[in-house]
Amino acid sequence: MEISVDRDRCEGHGLCAEQAPAVFDLDDDAQVVHHFDGRAVPEDQVAAARAAINSCPVAALRELT
Repeated sequence: MEISVDRDRCEGHGLCAEQAPAVFDLDDDAQVVHHFDGRAVPEDQVAAARAAINSCPVAALRELT
């Protein structure tokens, strides 16, 4: 799975990093950092990544099909 991140929409809530710390983090400006940007999320992290996408209160994350 690949993920699209809308950094303009991100408000730095950090729920994605809580749900999937191996996939997401927040930088010093409280903006989402996607550790696999432009690459597929490892299979063992897909469930956590989907939970993170669903937890984002501003819909800054979405799964690419």
